[in-house]
Amino acid sequence: MDLSILWWILALILVIGGLAGTILPALPGVPMVFAGLLLAAWVTGFEPVGATTLAVLGALAAIAWLIDFLAAAMGAQRLGASSRAFWGAMIGAIVGMFFGLPGIILGPFLGAVVAELSGGRSVSDAGKAGLGAWIGTVVGAAAKLAIAFTMVGIFLLVQFFHYTT
Repeated sequence: MDLSILWWILALILVIGGLAGTILPALPGVPMVFAGLLLAAWVTGFEPVGATTLAVLGALAAIAWLIDFLAAAMGAQRLGASSRAFWGAMIGAIVGMFFGLPGIILGPFLGAVVAELSGGRSVSDAGKAGLGAWIGTVVGAAAKLAIAFTMVGIFLLVQFFHYTT
């Protein structure tokens, strides 16, 4: 039995699961996409997809990981939040990951609000900071999804051009 088919199926499952994971909190989305693409490259003996392409894909995965942590905090800062709200949103995002989808959605918001309130800011200002954190989370999720699809596109283009030339 040719095991390469099983490896390809596993790679496809990782990529599809990773794409879902860019939105669903239970899965580490972009790292799963990268793992699936790395496995697919390994199955082909790194023939079409070599070190350069994998380095680009790895860099994109690292950027997506940073976006995951920074988006909510930067969103809060854009709406005039203090540096306390920035760090509160960061901590809220990290803590929120342990509470599933509600934690992912509410963590940055609550972190920014609590941080602003603890710094003596008004409820209105704290709410604006929380809204900014939530908007940043949504924008960050969209950016991660775009990066994940870009990674898959790069991989497929390299494969396509290798086999058509």
